[in-house]
Amino acid sequence: MSRDNPDSLMALTTAFCLKNLRRTMCYLGERNKLCLRSDVFLPSEICDKLVNTYQEAWSRKSEKQQMFIFPKNIFFDLIELHLTYCNNLSASSLRTLTRFRQTLVSLSLFGCSRIFYRKGGAPLVCDEEEEEERPASRQAPDTDFSFQGFNRLRLLNLGGLPEEVDAEALLKPLPVLTSLDLSGVPLPKAAFLAHWKERLASLVLYNVDLSEELINTVVELGHLRHLDISRERNSKFMMTRKILTAIVQGLVNLVSLDISGHIMLDNCIVPHFEEAMGRPSIEPCKSSIYPFQELKRPLQFLGLYNTTLCNVTHIPAYKVTGSKNEDQVLNAIEVYTEFRPELAHRAINQLFDIARIQHCSQLLRALQLVIAALKCHKYDKSIQVTGSAALFYLTNTEYRSDQSVRLRRQVIQVVLNGMEQYQEVTVQRNCCLTLCNFSIPEELEFQYGRVNLLLLKILEPVRQDGSIQRIAVHLCNALVCQVDNHHKEAVGMMGFVKTMLNLIKKKLQDRMCDQVMEFSWSALWNITDETPDNCQMFLNCKGMSLFLDCLKEFPDKQELHRNMLGLLGNVAEVRALRPQLLTPQFISVFSNLLDSKADGIEVSYNACGVLDTVMDKMMEAIRSWDVTSRRNINYRHITNIIINVYPTLHPSLIKSNLNSNCF
Repeated sequence: MSRDNPDSLMALTTAFCLKNLRRTMCYLGERNKLCLRSDVFLPSEICDKLVNTYQEAWSRKSEKQQMFIFPKNIFFDLIELHLTYCNNLSASSLRTLTRFRQTLVSLSLFGCSRIFYRKGGAPLVCDEEEEEERPASRQAPDTDFSFQGFNRLRLLNLGGLPEEVDAEALLKPLPVLTSLDLSGVPLPKAAFLAHWKERLASLVLYNVDLSEELINTVVELGHLRHLDISRERNSKFMMTRKILTAIVQGLVNLVSLDISGHIMLDNCIVPHFEEAMGRPSIEPCKSSIYPFQELKRPLQFLGLYNTTLCNVTHIPAYKVTGSKNEDQVLNAIEVYTEFRPELAHRAINQLFDIARIQHCSQLLRALQLVIAALKCHKYDKSIQVTGSAALFYLTNTEYRSDQSVRLRRQVIQVVLNGMEQYQEVTVQRNCCLTLCNFSIPEELEFQYGRVNLLLLKILEPVRQDGSIQRIAVHLCNALVCQVDNHHKEAVGMMGFVKTMLNLIKKKLQDRMCDQVMEFSWSALWNITDETPDNCQMFLNCKGMSLFLDCLKEFPDKQELHRNMLGLLGNVAEVRALRPQLLTPQFISVFSNLLDSKADGIEVSYNACGVLDTVMDKMMEAIRSWDVTSRRNINYRHITNIIINVYPTLHPSLIKSNLNSNCF
């Protein structure tokens, strides 16, 4: 059962040490690089945690990590090593592995096809992208490497091994294998697997082209407890009731079986009127699938994903993958995420439909599984698209009360990771929409700088997708509303003001006053509130010119006027910036806006606020006058202003004017 427990003491301590390396276990060495102190000794499990946590943090582009050189004394002899989809590794890495042949017990090279090829064995190319995309088959396999001497190796995953590499020759030196994964590996001569029939407990042949010979060999492996012969791609081989019965009868120790993706040629399901009788049962004798009636006990796991078998009533297994219900779908995401992203993608898409159309009853587990999938496959477009879409529905108002602060922070982190790592329109839109499900700015404040930086990056291209632009500007506006001034100042330094003005300029060019235009002015209003530096940026970026252009282009857009005048009110409050507002053109515009009825009195009120600057300037000037000086001026206009606006100002001056012969 999934639990939303707080972080362990190990996790908290590891994170603290990595953030404070110089204060805990390191010193500053040559070239300003951190090195582990010679008097620090760590157990292997702590070393593993330290390296893995550091690697995860380093992989996030936004995390500024100081380079840390892991010294040799932090590593013990390798016992277990898992490498997944490491396509840049070459055969030289295999030779490095031979140093640990006496200690290595578990090894995964899943998806590391290039590791079996000599470096430079392919035709020369000049384009780096072409080099990355070049298939391994065009390179020369390294025939020198052998697993000779890996006498303790028991668990081996060679999923994706290229067909040019002879699997039989490669595996033959391994005497004590108990677990073998050959997913997607061609096996023209499968009989060699019988070499481990007295030891092999787990065999994975996902997406392997099955044959009668291979099935006959598999059935001889009497010690097998886990067998996976599932597939995702099409195959000429068809699963029959006879074959499934032979597997059940021959592998009596089986507790886990995956036959996902297979189509049964003949009917192996009991008639509907029989199988629908009674409550669902996992007892083999009541199985709706005939071959499984011969099981001595229910299976711990049964993979039926992408088969019709998952829809029957009585399935003799505690854990089943399929698409019949939420539980089967969540099981599929959990089981297939790491090594089968194509299946995990389908299952997450089905979870998306459950959360959107029906109701997700296992919310905590669903969120944890989607988060794990997004972390595991951050460069996989299909996973990122479906995962971010599922998160949007799993974090909306309907499910919010069931989510802890910690869980919602995990969602925010993985959403930001997706925005950061995958620059794709659908992913960006889904991530932005998901962030809208959170209380802003409160719930995003722990990642305040990072989320603003990512949003501004999204808004950089002025020709950005319209829906993303609208959502991103809305988020930017919400993030600078009701936050401390130091937050506003920090965001201003990131280029917030310039980005908003660029959006406004683009909308002006298109003669379009939409939500992006209004949100941009509103965001500028919020970010300049009691923040003089941002007000100065607004003026420096020719914001006043855009203000006048918008006013001229959209004279009837009252909401727009409200946002613009609110912003200028903020600028007018900064005494040092007031002179820049005192031009005849600006004063004339503000005077005309005094009669505006937009949004009640708000536009008129803000216009008064800006013109109050002019009044202050007049007050300063009038107070500076020498009333005893000789003058020959028509005072009618100025006296009226003084009487009506500043009746308490310079009584002697007013009296002098009233007695003047000029009236």
